[in-house]
Amino acid sequence: MDADLVIIGSGIGGATLAAALAPSGLRIVVVERGEHLRPCPEARDEVAIFRRGHFAWRERWTGPDGMPFVAACHYHVGGASKFYGAVMYRFREGDFRPRAQLRGTTPGWPLSYADMEPWYGRAEALFRVRGTAGEDPTEPPRSTPYGWPAVPDEPAMARVRERLRRAGVHPASLPLAIDIKAWLAGGMTGWDAFPNTGEGKIDAETGPLREALRHPNVTLLPGTEAIGLETDAAGARVVAAVLRGENGGRRLAARGFAVAAGAIQTAALLLRSAGATHPRGLANGSDQVGRNFMNHNSSAMLAIDPRTTNSSVYQKTLSFNDFYDRDEATGAPLGNVQSLGRITGPILRANLPWLPAPLARLFARHAFGWFLQSEDLPDPQSRVTLRDGGIVMHWARSNLEAHELLIARTRAVMRRAGFPIVFVRRFDRRTTSHQCGTARLGADPARSVVTPDLRSHEVENLWITDASVFPSSAAVNPALTVAALALRAAGGIEKALRGTS
Repeated sequence: MDADLVIIGSGIGGATLAAALAPSGLRIVVVERGEHLRPCPEARDEVAIFRRGHFAWRERWTGPDGMPFVAACHYHVGGASKFYGAVMYRFREGDFRPRAQLRGTTPGWPLSYADMEPWYGRAEALFRVRGTAGEDPTEPPRSTPYGWPAVPDEPAMARVRERLRRAGVHPASLPLAIDIKAWLAGGMTGWDAFPNTGEGKIDAETGPLREALRHPNVTLLPGTEAIGLETDAAGARVVAAVLRGENGGRRLAARGFAVAAGAIQTAALLLRSAGATHPRGLANGSDQVGRNFMNHNSSAMLAIDPRTTNSSVYQKTLSFNDFYDRDEATGAPLGNVQSLGRITGPILRANLPWLPAPLARLFARHAFGWFLQSEDLPDPQSRVTLRDGGIVMHWARSNLEAHELLIARTRAVMRRAGFPIVFVRRFDRRTTSHQCGTARLGADPARSVVTPDLRSHEVENLWITDASVFPSSAAVNPALTVAALALRAAGGIEKALRGTS
């Protein structure tokens, strides 16, 4: 036996689980497809990152129409969190209950916010989240305060905060896993979509994985891809992970396996692991693996005031949720609005290459960027499948009317706040940073893949600890909920591996 537990994926879910179990003494191996991101000049070079795509993987998937497209994915030690905006929101209380949307209803979770609340606090401590409680009317109750004060507004953003308040909304500080002094010491840039090759951004690698690897019983295998999971003859237990790396293939035997490769790659791995006892894919007797894919309906908004200069470096400190739970006109929840990282001329040109450089610099000098996200509802026809071993991605988008309303309401807020020019650009299927839902948790084995404790209904030593398990996507960033679920599951995994469950 090579290990007690093999964790596939070193992103938020995998790294958090490793950190939670590291003190147990269990022999843990974390398998990561990507390599470490190393310090390099390109890490803070806007042109290299956003225009030349220096860090892009260029992975090609196929749409249901058979047409290939390039997915904006990243595979590194620390997973996609190496590029994340470090926003660590708690889901709101209503996100765990069935919620009527403008078109459709979310299914609710077999867990309540009260069940998750203690684990949210532990996850915030693990990722050293900065925040200020009490500013956001939608914020759920909390039993522990933030351990660090909110990342401060820069002067330009402090003025925007006041303008938003006068416009009638409730601006609040974003909960952020950022040590701003350490980040800016590495370069005067924002962190949103920038790779973390040093310190400052508390991502899966610099946070929980680093803690886990301080223990001698935890080992990391970077540059190693899991291409399949083998079971015993009865199909009741996984006995080995089949791996592929620079030095060829190997099998890694263990007593337990946790998959945390991201909702799309987790589903693909389980589907590729089909066999005689699991003909539709490993742990897929419910036929739910790969189904119910969700990925927030999201847009970028630029609010421009020609009379105001944006002198911000990082910008990403503000949000408002006035339309999150209820739109006054329709009664429907619309979503979350948060500031983007600072949009500079080179970043603007990377997204609008036809825009002349002088005009891009002019727009950026007076623009404030916002990220708008609305809930995408689960749909069994929105799914990940395989064709000739490759990923086929069919995202059946839903709730788009709510997102259009969120754009309209936010545009009106910006104009009341004194921004007469507003541009909006929608994100498409290539943006998969909030992917979730392909192996949902639930109490009914016929309608879900894992239990509320993230253990497979069908395979006794298999757990899934990433956003695959989300029954619904809510309308805030998923990272903290992924971490909280992994922390919550860790105790049950330890008991099972010690034979005391």
